[in-house]
Amino acid sequence: MEVHSWKSTSIITFRIDMKAKAAEDPVAILQAAHEAASLSKVKTEEQLAAEKAWYNAEKVWLVHKDGFSLATQLKTEMGSLPEGKVKVRLEHDGTLLEVDEDDVEKANPLSYDRVEDLSSLLYLNESSILHTLRQRYGGNLIHSYAGSNLLVINPLSTPAMYSEKVMQMFKGCRREETAPHIFAVAQSAYHQLLTTRQDQTIALLGRSGSGKTTTCQHLLQYLVTIAAGSGKVYSAEKWQAVYSVLEAFGNCSTAMNGNASRFSHIVSLDFDQAGQVASASVQTMLLEKFRVTRRPEAESSFNVFYYLMAGADASLKTELHFNHFAENNTFGLLPHSKPEDKQKATQQFTKLQAAMKVLGISAEEQKTVWLILGAIYHLGAAGATKAGRKQFARHEWAQKAAYLLGCTLEELSSAIFKQQGKSTLPRSVSVRQSTDDTDSSVSKATAAECLESMASGLYSELFTLIISLINRALKSSQHSLCSLLIVDTPGFQNPRQVKNQRGATFEELCHNYAQERLQMLFQERTFVRELERYKEENIEITLDDLEPSPSRSLAVIDQSSSQALVRTLSRTDEARGLFWLMEEEVLQPGGSEETLLQRLFSYYGPSEGESTGRTAVLKSENAHHFLLGHSYGTDWVEYDTRGWLNLARQNPSPQNAANLLQNSQKKSISGMFVGRSNSAAVLTGSIAGLEGVSQLALRRATGMRKTFTTGMAAVKKKSLCLQIKLQVDALLDTVRRSRVHFVHCLLPRAEVLRAAGSSEESCDPGLMQMDVALLRAQIRGFKLLDSLRIYRQGYPDHMVFSEFRRRFDILAPHLTKKLGRNYIVKDEKRAVEELLESLELEKSSYHMGLSRVFFRAGTVAKLEGQRDEHTRQNITLFQAACRGFLSRQAFKKRKIQDLAIRCVQKNIKKNHGVKDWPWWKLFTTVRPLVEVQLTEEQIRGKDEEIIHLKLKLEKVEKERNELRLTSDRMESRITELTAELSDERNSAESTSQLLETETSERLRLEKDMKDMQVKFDSVKKQMESMEMEIMEARLLHASELNGEMDIEVDVDSGGEWRLKYERAIRDMDFTKKKLHQEMDDKLETEQQNKRHLERKFAELQADQEESQRSVQQLKKKCQRLAAELQDAKLHLENQEGRNHELERKQRKFDVEKNQAQEELQKERNLREKLARDRDMLAGEMFTIRQQLEEKDTELCTVRVKIEQLESEVQDLSSTESKEEASLAKVKKQLRDLEAKVKDQEEELDEQAGSIQMLEQAKLRLEMEMERLKQTHSKELDSKDEEVEEIRLSCSKKLKQMEVQIEEEYDDKQRVLREKRDLESKLMTAQEQVCHKDVETEKRLRKDLKRTKVLLADAQIMLDHLKTNVPSKREIAALKNKLEESEFACAAAVKARKSMELEIEDLHIQMDDITKAKMSLEEQISRVQREKNDLQSRFEEDQEDMNELMKKHKAAVAQSTRDLAQISDLQIQVEEAMKEKQEIHDKLHSLQSQLEFQEQSMVEKSLVSRQEAKIRELETKLEYEKTQTKRLESLVTRLKENLEKMTEERDQRVTSENREKDQNKRMQRQIRDIKEEMTELSKKETEASRKKHELEMDIESLEAANQSLQADLKLAFKRIGDLQAAMEDEMETDDDDDLINSGDESDMDSEVEDRVDGVKSLLSKSKGSTKTLTDEGTQKTTSPPLYRLHSVQDDEDNTGPEKDTTQTGRTNLKDINGDSQPSESAA
Repeated sequence: MEVHSWKSTSIITFRIDMKAKAAEDPVAILQAAHEAASLSKVKTEEQLAAEKAWYNAEKVWLVHKDGFSLATQLKTEMGSLPEGKVKVRLEHDGTLLEVDEDDVEKANPLSYDRVEDLSSLLYLNESSILHTLRQRYGGNLIHSYAGSNLLVINPLSTPAMYSEKVMQMFKGCRREETAPHIFAVAQSAYHQLLTTRQDQTIALLGRSGSGKTTTCQHLLQYLVTIAAGSGKVYSAEKWQAVYSVLEAFGNCSTAMNGNASRFSHIVSLDFDQAGQVASASVQTMLLEKFRVTRRPEAESSFNVFYYLMAGADASLKTELHFNHFAENNTFGLLPHSKPEDKQKATQQFTKLQAAMKVLGISAEEQKTVWLILGAIYHLGAAGATKAGRKQFARHEWAQKAAYLLGCTLEELSSAIFKQQGKSTLPRSVSVRQSTDDTDSSVSKATAAECLESMASGLYSELFTLIISLINRALKSSQHSLCSLLIVDTPGFQNPRQVKNQRGATFEELCHNYAQERLQMLFQERTFVRELERYKEENIEITLDDLEPSPSRSLAVIDQSSSQALVRTLSRTDEARGLFWLMEEEVLQPGGSEETLLQRLFSYYGPSEGESTGRTAVLKSENAHHFLLGHSYGTDWVEYDTRGWLNLARQNPSPQNAANLLQNSQKKSISGMFVGRSNSAAVLTGSIAGLEGVSQLALRRATGMRKTFTTGMAAVKKKSLCLQIKLQVDALLDTVRRSRVHFVHCLLPRAEVLRAAGSSEESCDPGLMQMDVALLRAQIRGFKLLDSLRIYRQGYPDHMVFSEFRRRFDILAPHLTKKLGRNYIVKDEKRAVEELLESLELEKSSYHMGLSRVFFRAGTVAKLEGQRDEHTRQNITLFQAACRGFLSRQAFKKRKIQDLAIRCVQKNIKKNHGVKDWPWWKLFTTVRPLVEVQLTEEQIRGKDEEIIHLKLKLEKVEKERNELRLTSDRMESRITELTAELSDERNSAESTSQLLETETSERLRLEKDMKDMQVKFDSVKKQMESMEMEIMEARLLHASELNGEMDIEVDVDSGGEWRLKYERAIRDMDFTKKKLHQEMDDKLETEQQNKRHLERKFAELQADQEESQRSVQQLKKKCQRLAAELQDAKLHLENQEGRNHELERKQRKFDVEKNQAQEELQKERNLREKLARDRDMLAGEMFTIRQQLEEKDTELCTVRVKIEQLESEVQDLSSTESKEEASLAKVKKQLRDLEAKVKDQEEELDEQAGSIQMLEQAKLRLEMEMERLKQTHSKELDSKDEEVEEIRLSCSKKLKQMEVQIEEEYDDKQRVLREKRDLESKLMTAQEQVCHKDVETEKRLRKDLKRTKVLLADAQIMLDHLKTNVPSKREIAALKNKLEESEFACAAAVKARKSMELEIEDLHIQMDDITKAKMSLEEQISRVQREKNDLQSRFEEDQEDMNELMKKHKAAVAQSTRDLAQISDLQIQVEEAMKEKQEIHDKLHSLQSQLEFQEQSMVEKSLVSRQEAKIRELETKLEYEKTQTKRLESLVTRLKENLEKMTEERDQRVTSENREKDQNKRMQRQIRDIKEEMTELSKKETEASRKKHELEMDIESLEAANQSLQADLKLAFKRIGDLQAAMEDEMETDDDDDLINSGDESDMDSEVEDRVDGVKSLLSKSKGSTKTLTDEGTQKTTSPPLYRLHSVQDDEDNTGPEKDTTQTGRTNLKDINGDSQPSESAA
């Protein structure tokens, strides 16, 4: 087999000939890939064999830090490798490695390399997914399905897979019919929108530079192309112009992307009833407006500034004062220095102007946009002072900015620096208090910050204006039914991704936050909602524990507190997100970035001793930096918080910017901003593009406004930080109302993002690279593996019972016919179950819930395909009926036209007849003159009516226009009033909430104040009492001092008291020293205990971490094994489904076979009927031949008579004399003769007609027989071939069955031999073990007497030591040892009993197997006999068939001969007809002669002779009639005989059918016997497995016996050492020879019990050692404690024996490391 080899590096390079790829047709590439993926599902025998060889080779992926490599897992012996290790061999160089099990993942066969849907992989793991994506990416297939989602890998260049031709390929197709593509997702969303009438959303997820915006453009291009309106209003050109404008005003160049979007937007397409685009709109949010003034290093501002500076013409530059640019600009807005950059910017500016023209933006409006952009540039050139008074640094540039804005310099300076903006906050107490704080914070802003705020506000208003102009070009007043939304946000951004060492900015945090929220929505829709639905429908599904959602990182950013509505200056300990902390720190007097980070770390950072793996925030080495884990902790981004609080401070400059633009002296500026000042005032600076005319656009705008005006948002909507959260909330609320389709855009590598965005020439066109580590991180961040698992293991498709029945009952016509097409059933579930049973679906492919039916992936698509096919057939029949009806109608119309043409022709003929008539000419001349007067009067009346109607129309049109304007004004007024009403209502609700919270807060504070007052009173009382005590102490001290002075005066009199005082002082000093010494000792002991506890705590913590690591590894291993198990289960279900499909095909084949047999039976019947017809034709031919012969004889006689008559006529003509008397009589006779001749002629004519009819019938029968002969010969040949094939297949099956029976007999004999061998081994093993037990028992009894004395001495020593130093701990240890030894003995006995029971069960099973074998042999012999009978019958049937074939061939030959004879007879009949015609001619001539003779005189004799001849002819004619009747009776008899023969043949055919049925029945019996044989073989394998287990148990028992014998030897050695030591002691102490008999008896009983325990351990060879080994492994931790206690006890309680016992234990530990309970018992 050919095996791929790849280098184990993270950058995998695929060299592709781009010219060849460009030359290829993208449609052909997609079709070829889809056909290859479809063909891979239907596998040939060679492919199945190759896959089997692949599975046997055990190909795996070796995962390492740089990527993954293909390897082969090698099989090793047990114990040759450490636990958790496997040995692999790399494919590319053959290196052998020992790696961890976790680093190895199973590889899929080669047929899965370019699979279209990743969920169909056999082994689902990260390496297999990456390998499949890599293979498809190398083949220029950048799209792949991941369950219900789509993966798009950015090719870093524009491929040719988005052309018009590719669009037509996907138009109207289902997902299963085409290759993965972004157009397929758009088509699927569009189809679901039309069928369900539900809003759809396509959400794009991915990193910055992964191609989301480009994908969004392709989606819009496809939707607009396939669903364009009647007037082509929303063309691809217009949408291209929209994105050209958006890229100019919203995109810029960053370190990660050369053309990065710096705003989020939603594109809304509204569709009407017919599925066409009725209207469209664009909503934008999260604009980086501060990028105008400041941005990270090496990044640019928005593109439009550079386009304007490079592409403006001379007049525009003069008007904008761009003739000379400033050398330095505060905002960093400088023109390009490179000529190529200038040229490119000029081209882009021209393109921008053309796009604005396409969107209907007039030249005056464009000029307004350029004026505002020029003003922003001049503000940056003017700058601001850094110290002192707040003012412009360069007033000349500020003057230019003021001129462009249409205001004076004073007005501009006041708006920027004096901060006299109007406050628009809600009217509430807390908010009014906050305005003071805001003013104070604004007063601290520097002049540069005020200038930057004004510039960003101007650009924000300009961007909102641009979005309004775009929506104006896209709006429409048509009625719309549902919408399709496309969500595009800036991608996830991490500067470290492109080796940039700077920290991420606040704007990048906002974009990452939006991506996290969308990722959370994906998890909610993919995992949470699906699992909840399964739980509601009582569907059990086993899934691994899912990892936590990204809510941890989201909580760090936006977690709100319980007192979110109350803005206080006090800091609380309740955790809250970064946005809320920034708002609080802005309001705090001493708030800074340091305190912000300290609070953030205190809430979300890791605590002391906690591992960092469970936290989402970490400290950074850099100051003012912190790390935040995004995408489930797979991507850590370092953020720089410097300047964040300045962004969060409320600054009225943006509002002043709006007022400045509205009050501009230039009408073009003020006119564009005044009109939109009231409509979007609620969301100023937040969301742009909420204006709209359609009903759906108004509904979306109302939903977004509601997000900003309800609850917490009504109070906090002016908070610049929380506006970010509110914008994302509005975005998510809009998306949640629809059905979401997720598209994951992947970034293949990060190094070329900048180059790819800047210039396409910098990329190597022949090199396509992929960073595997980056791609793996993105897949983990998307939770792609978990989503694929839940998609595979769950039921992703589901339908309500009624919906499923209505949609798919077309596939069960018998149910529809039975219950009616529009029937209503009471039990929908039962109806759906009947429908599913009729569809013959596999049981595992669907699951019945409580209210809906759930399907596995692909089942509904299969049913949809069947439904489409059935519908196609029905439509085809309907079309045929319609065409037939139309054809009949057209034929009737043609008939009417024919009649009309004939009528016209008739009138034209009449006109030709009267056109020269004078009166007609006069009529045609006068009539028009009469009608002229009437027509003139009618024309005048019509003219007057037309004038009247025109006036009325003008009046109605004028009224309609007025009413339309009035309705438009009223509608706009209604929308404004509705918005104001909702705002007022929401503000009232928020105010009431605020009032309630403040009331509760006030009550709480009052309660706290009362508590504090009570505490204050108690403390005051305590303080007063303390003051009294202090005063008393001072008084006592003063009295003591006075007493000492008195003592000094009276020294002589008070000496005794002085001595007592000194002694008391000395006692007190001594007591102090003693207490100090005790305290020092206690402190030292406490410190030692503390160090000990700390050391112990460190050890426990290390153990805990180690156990956590081991638990994590085990959990990971368990998850991997569970995933492999689920893959195996799914593979098994696929195999079962395939088997079900094969069984269904087999049933279908059986039905077709029965139909073929029925057709064969019909063919035989037809052949018999043909034989009967042939016999009938042969009889008729025989009769006709006889008739021809008779006619020949008659012709001969007639000829003779004619000759005689001719001679007589001649004789009569020769006579000259005639008698006159006989003339009348002759005439009379002649008339009689003529009458008779006429009668005979009529009879002859009738016979001739009957002869012709018979000839025609004969011809028809001949033609029919020839046709039937040909068709039947062909059919008989095909049936003969089929019979031959069936006979060969039956013979092959019989041979295979014979071979299988022989193999099974051999297997049975082998199993019997193995059974006998196993029984003999068991007997020998039992004998050996019994013999060994007897020997050991004798030896132990022999040594028992010798050990009793030694043990008694040891007991005396122990008693002596107990009398000297009693130790309860030793007694407890000995008791524990004794209990454990007894427990081990009991366990061993229990294991022995269980093993004996298992052996008995095995014997019983072997007896059952032998009985089953005997019965099976009898069945086999019976089947063999039946097979021989069937074979003999089959041979007889074959001989009968050969005979029938011979008869058939003979009949065919006979039919050919009969046909030849019929053709000869036909020729003869034709000749007879010719002769008959000649006879008629002669008869006419004779009649003429007779007439001539009548005229002449004829003799009487001649007339009499003529009459005699006529009478003879009549007699002959009667004879012929009787002959024909006789022949007819003969034909009827022959027909009766033929019918009897057919009945006999039918009976023979029925007997053959019965024999065939019996043959089939025997085949089924053979198949059943074969299944029984397979079951018996399985039982035999089970028996062999148990036999192997018994052998292993015997080996383990032998090993245990050997280890126990070694332990006994060691114990004997230790007893000898003890005996020697005891003899020494006995020599020194003669007084200790007396031994208590009671103690001796107790010791003897104890020794005997231990010996019995050893014997029981040794006699366990017949049982299983499994339980013993399990208990030994469970107690591996307890024996070291035994040794520890025993060693400590010996150290405490033994004297001279300390060394010997210690060495004995160490030796025992060294010999047998596994300290089992037998050691302690010994």
